[in-house]
Amino acid sequence: MTARDVVSSPFRQALYERNRYSPAIRSNGFLFVSGQVGSRDDGSPQPGLKAQVRQAFENLNGILAAAGCSFDDVVDVTVFMVDPESKFEEIWSVVPDYWGKAPHPTLTAVGVTWLYGFDFEIKVIAKLPA
Repeated sequence: MTARDVVSSPFRQALYERNRYSPAIRSNGFLFVSGQVGSRDDGSPQPGLKAQVRQAFENLNGILAAAGCSFDDVVDVTVFMVDPESKFEEIWSVVPDYWGKAPHPTLTAVGVTWLYGFDFEIKVIAKLPA
């Protein structure tokens, strides 16, 4: 088996080690990023829904930057939301601050009942720069 080419942010390594997963893996010209939630460096949720969404994007952007990418390189997005019927508009009011310009990446949004104490999670696939 080939060793995985792991990309991580220097600020959250203990969190990934404790939970036994890689923040991102480089493979065949793409970066596959694990779901990012609005957690502080100690793993606790950022208080407030909008602040939690912003923190999730900041955590995501830290991993993208560690791989030499930005959100402009993202080609596919999956978001998970607890109770999207009541929270979607508030969550989506934050997204334009991070989403970038058109053309936008593909998007799948999934409503869930539980995210380990969080309300929002985002995972992406990005094309690595040549």
